[in-house]
Amino acid sequence: MKFAKFKDKIKSGKTQIGTIVSLSPPAVTECLSNLGYDWLWIDLEHSPLSLEQVQAMLTAKTPECAGLVRVPVNSDEWIKRVLDIGADGIIVPHVSSKEDALRAVNSAKYPPAGERSFGAGRAHTYGLDATHHENANELTCVVVQIEDRAAVENINEIISVDGIDGIIIGPYDLSGSFGKLGQVADAEVQAAIKTVLTACQNRKVAAGIFALLPEQAKTYIEAGFTLVAAGVDLHTMWTAAKQKLQQLRGD
Repeated sequence: MKFAKFKDKIKSGKTQIGTIVSLSPPAVTECLSNLGYDWLWIDLEHSPLSLEQVQAMLTAKTPECAGLVRVPVNSDEWIKRVLDIGADGIIVPHVSSKEDALRAVNSAKYPPAGERSFGAGRAHTYGLDATHHENANELTCVVVQIEDRAAVENINEIISVDGIDGIIIGPYDLSGSFGKLGQVADAEVQAAIKTVLTACQNRKVAAGIFALLPEQAKTYIEAGFTLVAAGVDLHTMWTAAKQKLQQLRGD
């Protein structure tokens, strides 16, 4: 199968805009990828999606649009299964230490760079591509989520781990770790976000963040974030539908 080589794209320093996908119909993924998004964040942590559904979603997207899957937890079992079904990369939640980062890389990379076990799934064209594992380490993109106060304190150690291609801040959980859940604009939370961004820029590691609204995403891009997830499919759908309904009713 053809991979999007997203790892090279985020290392280029150019802004890569994506959106979160939580709805299972492959048509949703197909439509979003055809709109021109650089990448899609397929969510297994906070959605009822199954692996079979995620594989169908990955199959439906255009090859140029990368499909990154957020695993539910930082575990070998989830990471290898997601990569075996053909994800261009993984997003690993709640990585708060160097040890957490090493665990993610070890699970995502074949030996000698890691400990990923071999299985001939969709990534290997179901066994037709006997050489995929030889290039998989270079193709597979590993992004870790910074969502905790401890992660901010340990950010330099986290991004020093060989094999980490980028980070993406979860601003809502990060604000919660400061006892201010949802208060993303709070000065203390914003200072933590800035600390992470600066550390990534100094080490030339792709810095990413989630933004619910376009104006928030634009602000983050202007600040220097290059891996931006703008919005969630369900939120995009209901806000557009609500706006149309209000216009028709004259509300």
